[in-house]
Amino acid sequence: MRTRRNAGRPTIADVAKRAGVSSITVSRALRDPERVSQELRRLIDEAVRALNYVPDQNARALASARTDVIGVIIPSLTNNVFADVLRGIYDGVAQTPHQVQLGNSRYSPIEEERLLDTFLSQRPAALIVAGIDQTPRSRALLEGAGCPVVQIMELGDAPIDMMVGFSHRAAAQLVTGHLISAGYRRIGFLGARMDPRTQRRLEGYRAALMEAGLYDPQRVTTTPTSSSVTLGRDLLRDLLARMPDTDAVFCINDDLAIGALFECQRAALAVPERIGIAGFNDLEMMAAAWPALTSVRTPRYEIGQRAVEMARAAIAGKRPAERVIDVGVELQIRASTQRTGTGATGAVGALYTVT
Repeated sequence: MRTRRNAGRPTIADVAKRAGVSSITVSRALRDPERVSQELRRLIDEAVRALNYVPDQNARALASARTDVIGVIIPSLTNNVFADVLRGIYDGVAQTPHQVQLGNSRYSPIEEERLLDTFLSQRPAALIVAGIDQTPRSRALLEGAGCPVVQIMELGDAPIDMMVGFSHRAAAQLVTGHLISAGYRRIGFLGARMDPRTQRRLEGYRAALMEAGLYDPQRVTTTPTSSSVTLGRDLLRDLLARMPDTDAVFCINDDLAIGALFECQRAALAVPERIGIAGFNDLEMMAAAWPALTSVRTPRYEIGQRAVEMARAAIAGKRPAERVIDVGVELQIRASTQRTGTGATGAVGALYTVT
């Protein structure tokens, strides 16, 4: 019986018939090549090529045991921060054989585990995963992945494989220290979602103020709610209702900072004279606001690009000697914290370093 050529795409049954094996054996070989003998893999691979069969990504791994896919797991597709990271990743794979498979964990550790199960079953060439706070199971999956793994957007003491990011704690200390240097003494904290990255920013804020003898836990205002401009407005309103003498706020992201600015404008609170405002990430809107807002500039695009560079080097057997890369951050000091007469004006581009 002739193999179908014009009746549609070849099927697993066609491959099985040509290779002289069962469809189950073909399926097993495509899904997990190590479960069949080398001779069977050769026969099935020849049948796949002869029939021009286009299977899922697993079948492409018959000879190499790996696909050309780089799996990427991030916690949000709507957050502009991760949009910049993805732009760096996609630019990093341009003009290469590699493709990106994207997963959104939605800040859920359980969803991250599920995505890792799916990605690893497809035998990726490498994995890029946001953060360092994986569950024990996710960490075990990554440690046994059998491919290069790059953790991004943070630094930690126990990298699974490779890591590129910055210290959220040190960055928060930097901006809080700037507020102290600018003459502010009753500095509040506005935080949303309170995921581990945000918790480390809170730690940095607290450390800087404790060192200066200025920490007051009453000025910390947080919520598990997702961040938004409206939430920034509401959080500042709540803080000022409780602690009306607050003279500055460090916001854990730029959305909250813009919202805080809007609330100051509504309440006729002069920025920066009555209250200073600083954000985190330095999105485009921070420089465009009036007054322009101080923020921590994080090199998100660079992190994406460098993660791909590290992954591709490891795939090629040239694993980078430097497994952990601290890209640092820059503090962009603008009008929202430039009080006159404090010596704080004009200071732009403070870069933290980690020793």
